[in-house]
Amino acid sequence: MTETIYDNLKQLGSATTLPQSPEEAELERVANPQADVSYVVRFTAPEFTSLCPMTGQPDFAHLMIDYVPGDWLVESKSLKLYLGSFRNHGAFHEDCTVSIARRLVDFLQPRWLRIGGYWYPRGGIPIDVFWQSGAAPEGVWIPEQGVPPYRGRG
Repeated sequence: MTETIYDNLKQLGSATTLPQSPEEAELERVANPQADVSYVVRFTAPEFTSLCPMTGQPDFAHLMIDYVPGDWLVESKSLKLYLGSFRNHGAFHEDCTVSIARRLVDFLQPRWLRIGGYWYPRGGIPIDVFWQSGAAPEGVWIPEQGVPPYRGRG
């Protein structure tokens, strides 16, 4: 059997457990076979959870991650496990959202990345957090994230 770009993946196709923290979570990547083309990849995590660092109560968000890959693609199961590891992690909404984006940028070195963290209300106030790595590349169709302002999001 010949070697492929997928040979170094450890989590995909294997039994895995949810990492206990974002620091323990292992992101995996594969070479981008379409690296000569600029295109957008979107991940939607409508049931993201973390913990309030002060009360330990759960916080919920709808995360939208858009990126224009360079040489690397994130392997989606490893991303799912990484995002799931925040379930036991105590941090404010802003810290969770920006930390996820920065780790992905450091790991993938994409041409561009943005994240929208649409957090459900705590204390009656929804907190939405947005970050991007710079100006969007020219000539790439980047759709709106389409998450409405809070009015009983669903």
